[in-house]
Amino acid sequence: MKAPGPAGQGILMMLGAVFLFSAMDAQAKALSARYDVIEVVWARYVGQVLVTVLVLGHRAVPLLRTRHLGLQMLRSAFLFAATICFFTSLSHLPIASATAVMNIHPVLLTLGAALILGEPLGPRRIIGIAVALVGALIIIRPGSEVFSLAALLPLGAGICYASYALATRFLGRDEDILTSLIYTALLGAAAASVLTIPAWTTPDAADWGRFLALGVTGAAGQFLLIRALTVAEAGAVAPFGYSGVVFATLWGLLAFSEPPDAWTILGAVVIVSAGIYVWHRETRAPAPRRA
Repeated sequence: MKAPGPAGQGILMMLGAVFLFSAMDAQAKALSARYDVIEVVWARYVGQVLVTVLVLGHRAVPLLRTRHLGLQMLRSAFLFAATICFFTSLSHLPIASATAVMNIHPVLLTLGAALILGEPLGPRRIIGIAVALVGALIIIRPGSEVFSLAALLPLGAGICYASYALATRFLGRDEDILTSLIYTALLGAAAASVLTIPAWTTPDAADWGRFLALGVTGAAGQFLLIRALTVAEAGAVAPFGYSGVVFATLWGLLAFSEPPDAWTILGAVVIVSAGIYVWHRETRAPAPRRA
């Protein structure tokens, strides 16, 4: 079997990243019922710092060298803001609904990659994104209870996340992906450590383990996302961000007794179909030219 090319590898990594992030979100939703949201955000970033230091050891210090310090800081700030907005929304909305609203980010990412990074925006990518967006809209159904003030939180998260992904794609051209991973973890951990002081509640032994699992899951998803945006064009992998709606629906059903209705199932089918279409178009070998 032929190994997938850069686009196929990027798509696989994006799917893995989105699955891990959905698992992280499910853990965050459960922990937010007992702890302040900023403390859950703190666990997400401090856990990532611990995992990164444990895995890299002494190699972490040289990786702090960067030619784009300002952009690394801005990129990390975008992700931190997205995390706060989205984790807060999980306290007010079903996980599938919050994820669906946030999933405006693949559209913004693909358009931004074309306008800012000069990546091509061909018809197949436009079709895939448009169909996937229709699937997300089927799930959230404009005019329903999902569109409340709380829905502005995942919307803001989606805008920040798209900005973070664009910066990641730009940095991936000439920076080690581990450098980006380290800066994301350090800035988030530092900011959350300050903000969580007035809201701190000491976790019990079992929840310390859950906090650590939250950080590990986030770190693994972060690495796969950065790698996906490094090996493949943003427009090729962006539509697969919509798979988060499908994963979130499953977590809502299994972990929070939030069964999907018929509209959610229909929207999930549309999203998966769009992803399969883009996968086929991006990974298909070009037809040989006639002499």
